Amino acid sequence: MKTVESAVRERYAAGAQALEARLCCPVEYNSDYLKVIPPEVIERDYGCGDPSRYLREGETVLDLGSGTGKICFIAAQVVGARGKVIGVDMTDEMLAVARRNAPLVAERIGYSNVEFRKGRIQDLALDLELLDRELQTHPISDATSFLAADELAEELRCKQPLVASDSVDVVVSNCVLNLVEPKAKRQLFGEIFRVLQKGGRAVISDIVSDEEVPEEMQNDPTLWSGCISGALTEELFVRAFEDAGFYGIQILKRDTEPWRTVNGIEFRSVTIEAFKGKQGECFERNQAVIYRGPFKEVLDDDNHRMERGRRYAVCDKTYNLYKKPPYREFFEFVDPIVDVPLEAAKPFDCSRTSLRHPKETKGQDYSATTEGNSTCCDGGSCC
Repeated sequence: MKTVESAVRERYAAGAQALEARLCCPVEYNSDYLKVIPPEVIERDYGCGDPSRYLREGETVLDLGSGTGKICFIAAQVVGARGKVIGVDMTDEMLAVARRNAPLVAERIGYSNVEFRKGRIQDLALDLELLDRELQTHPISDATSFLAADELAEELRCKQPLVASDSVDVVVSNCVLNLVEPKAKRQLFGEIFRVLQKGGRAVISDIVSDEEVPEEMQNDPTLWSGCISGALTEELFVRAFEDAGFYGIQILKRDTEPWRTVNGIEFRSVTIEAFKGKQGECFERNQAVIYRGPFKEVLDDDNHRMERGRRYAVCDKTYNLYKKPPYREFFEFVDPIVDVPLEAAKPFDCSRTSLRHPKETKGQDYSATTEGNSTCCDGGSCC
């Protein structure tokens, strides 16, 4: 019986040789970035979105399932000469197209900042080319050598990882996560989390379904390799990021019209952004935040429930997270009058949500009296 992975590999190997229209959704890319990319790459690269539009200059980017390299070559121009782009794919034919075109793109943009590595996106620690070389010297011929190869793979993961932990700013992917078999999905999201630096983010474009895909469709290799059977529902796709430890998860783009409808189930493209960095100790520094609205109340990823307009006590970690995207436009920030150095701060119980009395921020003995602030009103003076 053909496995999901072998079906995907065979179909995308063929897609590297000739255009396979049913492997992708129509996507509009910035034409300025496409000008330097050879037609061979553009015609044989498949996707359902454009995560590259959310990148910034100077970032280190990892593209999962990079195919012939289109998103990598676009990202190379967005992040610029100070940035770096790593593409990971398991298909030799796709990697061959990407690698032979990389020097052409580098020459046209004036710098080289892209490399392509062979690996499975659910196992980003294992360098498959290193493993191939080792197995050529020590081929698998019996059960003993099979077990030895398994030990070798684990050693390579630890000592020479394909992608090191905490090493990239952004992980992107374009219509690839749905190709990974169900039992490896949790590991896949865990690997995305592992390789990101603290404060890093994932920007993932993928196909999702509006209903759960029935088992008979999941057992169809053609539907699976065609980005259909492996799709998570919209709800489960978001939850997979939550379960992996991400925060600030939001839908950046959701196609109104489905790409395909099969047996009444709609399959459409979405792009999700999710951040890494809410893990860590909580310390009390007398800071407070005020949720500005527009909703009456919100619940964050640490189960802090906040009503609009009220002053809440938060730990230093949460305070600084809220000051960054995607939260900062929704909060007012209240610093203590007397700073509490981090090294002198006491532990903060983040399992509860409590209001912050103004005197906790100002100081219990604060009794200042001041004149009116001449710049307090929009008009430049107060009545």
